[in-house]
Amino acid sequence: MEKNTTEQTREYIDEHPYVKNCLKKGLINYSALARHISEELNIEKKSSKEAILIAARRIHDKLKKEFMQEKEITKLLSKSEIEIKNKIVVFILEKDIIFENIKKIQTQIKKEHGFSYVLEGSDNYTVITQEKFVQNIKQIFKSKITKANRNMVLINIKSPKDIETISGVISYLTSLFAENGVNVYEFLSCWTDTIFIIDSKHLNKAINFLNFE
Repeated sequence: MEKNTTEQTREYIDEHPYVKNCLKKGLINYSALARHISEELNIEKKSSKEAILIAARRIHDKLKKEFMQEKEITKLLSKSEIEIKNKIVVFILEKDIIFENIKKIQTQIKKEHGFSYVLEGSDNYTVITQEKFVQNIKQIFKSKITKANRNMVLINIKSPKDIETISGVISYLTSLFAENGVNVYEFLSCWTDTIFIIDSKHLNKAINFLNFE
């Protein structure tokens, strides 16, 4: 079914993040935007161009509310602490392992004052830990290791308890990684801790866009 002008306008703005960001902050001329979109979409009818203008203004009203919410989110994040740990490895294990072995490896890691996170998926277990424990894991799980991502970095954003009452914090953070072309290999959240696992080559970039001062 053919899309109407309003739908085409909304889709165009969604597909152009820079336009959407300027519209959100009120930094755009609606008439100029309407002319530009009509040219891009080969829309010639005057009534359709006016529909684009009306649609853009309505989208701005909606995005303005999101912008105000973002300001509240960034205010919270400016009070957060960022902890970074390098030399991280992520193991993907088959689901049919002996679960007691998971407890065994975690006990070993704790004895050596290390840390680990275990996530249970529908058909796998994911173990996140430090590279110095690679041989311990290989020794216990052997052929049950599906994949190992090494040279990773763990970024832990430690926020105030207010994170419970402010909606959109997680989606805002994940959008920052996506917009900056940084792939998130693993993500987990534990109350005030929001943890991202990324490739170490993207660490400097992440530090820059996670600076909320």
